[in-house]
Amino acid sequence: MTPGARIQAAIELLDQILTAWRSEKRIPADKLLDGYFKGHRYIGSKDRGAIAELTYWTLRHKATIEWWLQKIEFPYMTGRSMAFAAVLLRGDQDARTLQSITQDSRFSPQSLSKTELKLGEDLAGRSLTHPDMPMHVKLNYPQWMTPLLEQAFGEDIEEAMEAMSEQAPTDLRVNTLKATREKLIEELRKEGFEVEPTPVSPIGVRLKKRAAIFTSATFKKGWFEVQDEGSQMVAVLTDAQPSHKIIDFCAGAGGKTLAIAAAMENKGRLMAWDVSEKRLSQITIRLRRAGVGNVQTHVLSSESDPFIKRHKYLADRVLVDAPCSGTGTWRRNPDLKWRFTQKDLDEVLDLQERILESASRLVKPGGRLIYATCSILKSENDEQVSRFLTKKEDFRVVCAEKVWNKSSVDGDGSTPSYLSLTPHEDGVDGFFAAVFERLPAK
Repeated sequence: MTPGARIQAAIELLDQILTAWRSEKRIPADKLLDGYFKGHRYIGSKDRGAIAELTYWTLRHKATIEWWLQKIEFPYMTGRSMAFAAVLLRGDQDARTLQSITQDSRFSPQSLSKTELKLGEDLAGRSLTHPDMPMHVKLNYPQWMTPLLEQAFGEDIEEAMEAMSEQAPTDLRVNTLKATREKLIEELRKEGFEVEPTPVSPIGVRLKKRAAIFTSATFKKGWFEVQDEGSQMVAVLTDAQPSHKIIDFCAGAGGKTLAIAAAMENKGRLMAWDVSEKRLSQITIRLRRAGVGNVQTHVLSSESDPFIKRHKYLADRVLVDAPCSGTGTWRRNPDLKWRFTQKDLDEVLDLQERILESASRLVKPGGRLIYATCSILKSENDEQVSRFLTKKEDFRVVCAEKVWNKSSVDGDGSTPSYLSLTPHEDGVDGFFAAVFERLPAK
């Protein structure tokens, strides 16, 4: 594809995304991209990568782009104006070359109007940020979240938000039922992939540069799953053993279920539950490819489904990977910043509390409940944990580092030890996890 054709594809995608937002359909950008590429199968992998990169860069810097368009008094906000502003502000094109590439093929954007020519002249050579920009514009996050992000990061907010605007790396989780990390790295390197061990997760491999990893023979053989390093650590904190009965209460499409199954050596009893039949159905193919046979799935009607009572006090481990704001995943889901509202947060906080209450019934004395979110907001993490402990006197916090590193140190109990990962400090998605243990009956 020509540069102009790539820009036109990004324009069409951005228009779809803007239309979805305005109609409140809340369709994630990655699903819209997936549908677009399925409808345009002639687009090659390199072109798809370039189109996706421009689209996501524009979404990551949406507030900044909109500020510039308003500053130069551009009359409308469309996928076309946002894409043109993006390529100008990041220095891909100047006004003259932008005009020429709109005419380089029949698949390119229509020729620039006089207004758009002026846009090119006004923005070409500009730096992305400007001294007059408010903090939330410069750092590209919703203004209503300012106090929440300041609470989360304090003086580090600028560094944190800059890191959360970067493109996330691609991490793989080794399927230890079929390979070791060392063997997977060896085979991937033979196939020409540039990989290295993840710095935090003991079962992770990171791509040094983006590549078509699903074409790998090792993927087809079930040697790995794509999973962010932070998400891998949540599964590690479950401390799953082959003799355990474990319930993945919010299993979704089964990413953490698969990691837990491998830790259990395909033994014991692992139950994957979720309220979404569509999401849970995706696990079947993944289980088969991974060689997992100890998982039973069940669709819940709600977090208080009567079915849950059948397993009361019977689980060694219960993982609650709770629905959340997803703020920790902004690097890979930048559109989520702009789709998620204060109302959504209020609803999520209430749901998290109800899920924790229901899931805690499943934990047997001496068993553990692991509460996790891919959020960096204290209201979903530390504060949610505090509310739970206030109501549940028969649970105590277990030091996350002790579970992770198998150390003998459990702390003095004065400062609860949670897993808290952030992009700017740890180079992974934002994740939080707390490990609770149910005390023996008195």
